[in-house]
Amino acid sequence: MSRMSPMLAGAIADGAFKVVLGAAFAVGSAWLADLFGVEAWLVLIAGAALLIGGGIEAVYVRRRPMATCLRLMIGYDIGWAVASAVALVVAWQGGTAGGEIGVAYLVVAPLALAALLVGAAADVRLPTADAQPPGTDVHPTTTDIRPPATDVRPAAPDTSAA
Repeated sequence: MSRMSPMLAGAIADGAFKVVLGAAFAVGSAWLADLFGVEAWLVLIAGAALLIGGGIEAVYVRRRPMATCLRLMIGYDIGWAVASAVALVVAWQGGTAGGEIGVAYLVVAPLALAALLVGAAADVRLPTADAQPPGTDVHPTTTDIRPPATDVRPAAPDTSAA
C-alpha cells in the first residue's frame, strides 16, 4: 500500500472543503443571502459552483503535477483574499455590492480552477526519438554543437599614427 504525501492529502482536503462549503451554501442559501445582502439564487449558484469545482479539484489533483496544483490553489486563495478585502471595503464604506463581490467570486473562481485543472489534463508527453522535428538528429554531432553567442567583439585595430 502506498502512502499519500501530505501535499496530496492537503490538496484533496482543499477540494473536499469546497464541496462541504458548497453544500452549506445550498442548504443555508436563504440565511446566507440575508447575511451577504444578495439574492438567494446567487448563493445557490455559488453553492453549485463550489460543489462542482471542489469535486473536480479533489479528483484531478491526483492526476496533475503537484507544482501545477499548488500554483492554481495559491492563485485561487490570493483571488479569494483580494475579493474578500474589496468586498469588506465596499461594505464598510456603506456600499451594497460587497456581498455580491464576495459571492460572485465564489461562483467564478471554483469553476475557473476546475477548468484549469481539467485543461492541464492534456496528455503531455516528453519528446522521444520518434517525435523529433524533421531535419534534426537525436544524437548531435560535433558540427551541431556550437558555442553560445557572445556580445564580445574583437578590439578594433589601432589606426593611430605612431
